Amino acid sequence: MAKKSTIISGKAISAKPTRGLNIGSVVIASDNSGAQIVRITGVKGGKSTKKRQQYAKVADWVKVSVRKGKPDMKGQVFDAVVIRQKRPYRRNTGERVCFEDNAVAILKDDKGNPKGTQIKGPVAREVQERWGSVAKIAQFVL
Repeated sequence: MAKKSTIISGKAISAKPTRGLNIGSVVIASDNSGAQIVRITGVKGGKSTKKRQQYAKVADWVKVSVRKGKPDMKGQVFDAVVIRQKRPYRRNTGERVCFEDNAVAILKDDKGNPKGTQIKGPVAREVQERWGSVAKIAQFVL
């Protein structure tokens, strides 16, 4: 029998995020892991209907391919978490939140530990609810 993954990506968040990023979207790697620009190649644990392309939103666990960065990282595939999205989404308090750019933080293992030691720019509060270890290294949570 296959061993189940230990990552908790299905934890509920206190917002109703909208579909912000498609597969193939090019986004910024906002941490100091060595990657600068990455492309989303898949959404882990994402829900979609038949014949509809998957999408990612804030605090989602995604697979990314490094497009620009350190030469030894180029072309490699990593797990990542979406920490910012341009498209506005609604929080339960009624406020709408959007950021200036789309960004991810690269993960180093299945437990959700980040590869880098710091994240440049803000991180959404929804990421803190689902990925505590990623929000811990952020400059500030918005």
